[in-house]
Amino acid sequence: MAGPAAAPLQPLEGSARVWGTIALSAATFMNVLDTSIANVSLPAIAGDLAVSPNQGTWVITSFAVSNAIAVPLTGWLSQRFGQVRLFVASVVLFVIASFMCGLAPNMTTLIAFRALQGFVAGPMIPLSQSLLLSSYPKALAGLAMAMWAMTTLVAPVMGPLLGGWITDNMTWPWIFYINIPVGIVAALASWAIYRKRESATRKLPIDSVGLALLVIWIGALQIMLDIGKEHDWFNSGLVVGLAVTALVGFAFFLVWELTDEHPVVELRLFARRNFWTGTLTTAIAYGLFFGNIVLLPLWLQQFMGYTATDAGMIMAPVGLLAMIFSPIVGKTVNRVDPRRYASFAFVVFALVLWMRSRFNVQADFWTIMIPTIVQGLAMAFFFIPLVTITLSGLSPDKIPAASGLTNFARITAGAFGTSIATTLWENRSALHHAQLAEFVNPGNPAAQATLQGLAASGLPPEQALAMVNRMVDTQAFMLGANDIFYISAVIFLLLIPFVWLSHPQPSAAGGEAAAGAH
Repeated sequence: MAGPAAAPLQPLEGSARVWGTIALSAATFMNVLDTSIANVSLPAIAGDLAVSPNQGTWVITSFAVSNAIAVPLTGWLSQRFGQVRLFVASVVLFVIASFMCGLAPNMTTLIAFRALQGFVAGPMIPLSQSLLLSSYPKALAGLAMAMWAMTTLVAPVMGPLLGGWITDNMTWPWIFYINIPVGIVAALASWAIYRKRESATRKLPIDSVGLALLVIWIGALQIMLDIGKEHDWFNSGLVVGLAVTALVGFAFFLVWELTDEHPVVELRLFARRNFWTGTLTTAIAYGLFFGNIVLLPLWLQQFMGYTATDAGMIMAPVGLLAMIFSPIVGKTVNRVDPRRYASFAFVVFALVLWMRSRFNVQADFWTIMIPTIVQGLAMAFFFIPLVTITLSGLSPDKIPAASGLTNFARITAGAFGTSIATTLWENRSALHHAQLAEFVNPGNPAAQATLQGLAASGLPPEQALAMVNRMVDTQAFMLGANDIFYISAVIFLLLIPFVWLSHPQPSAAGGEAAAGAH
């Protein structure tokens, strides 16, 4: 049943616009916060639920993958049920899923509820943008999007700080429970202000086969990446089966989406040079970025003795320079070649990761903090220029599908990046451990002196050897992290010529859509 064909909505005025902006921003803040708040809490969650920290990363990847799958469905769902109803339902379901995450008795249940939480969160960010733009006159659209973008930059700053403080001073379920009051207020306020501004609805066919194939190949690939190390990779029939499922599912998905009249993912956009270079570069860069920001707090807490709060303080300043420079980039990106801005971002990312690759176990708080602060500069010059390149030259009717597909690729790459970074870290660390352990032998005076010193302090031989093994572990995982940081720095530099394959053209929609990249 089609809804009424409403006349173009007039902008909100006065307190309604203020409260509408606050309600939409609160929901967005809660959503983005949940992508980073769990990062510093992973060791606590893993320890409490009796799994390894590497398995704990499923808490992040399950949210990201299901969130990515839901994003392309937003257009169909909003036309079927209405933007306001879908947004409020998304917020309410997010609150319920957050409550269930906090109650989860084991890792399997937590992963299931995090996947649900990520899926229902899919429509929230694109719809918050759409509703916000309808609240402001066109002359103030830039201001509206700048305010929205600031929310998405503050949340990653607050996430690690808040997650760390809650983990150290309360219990980890509260990183999910805090969504409940925020979500309830955001849902009630949004419904009160926007329910009379509902969009027209109509019945549209849904590409159920394409969606099923998408879930199958993305899910199989992510599970393979997450469990590969524990099952000795392709020596395991399960891992081989997942790999074949992902490959075959992807092949069928490509064929189906390119031939279906109403595809769930508009793959034909990849025929455009600007779109495929921008999307692919964004996905690879974001996968590198996200994998490294998950790796750093794990290393700090497991091997450097940092509390979750201290690790959160190390991670938080990443948004400071981003908040300062993002508005400048947004205002000047139409006058400066966005490829220059993106290239600058990649140079800064490479510099940051090279600085981290020089860390050692004696690195103090400020030595570790400085690269994080500098990284904020790269973030400001990363998102907006790359989205401008990706959407360059597209007609307005293609922008929603293009933005959704780019966000799908970016979020999926973040999940893959997390799994790949943590797996490579463990593999490289195991190699370094084996190499370092060769020096702990009777012929090494330093090793013997350490063992004798420990024995002299009253430790039995087994405990002395255990302490030496812990020292070797600490050094090995430090060297393993250095390897990942260094490799990531090199890949960022290799992405620079890739950006220059694009030929950006002016796009009126680029500025408004840019915020969606966060």
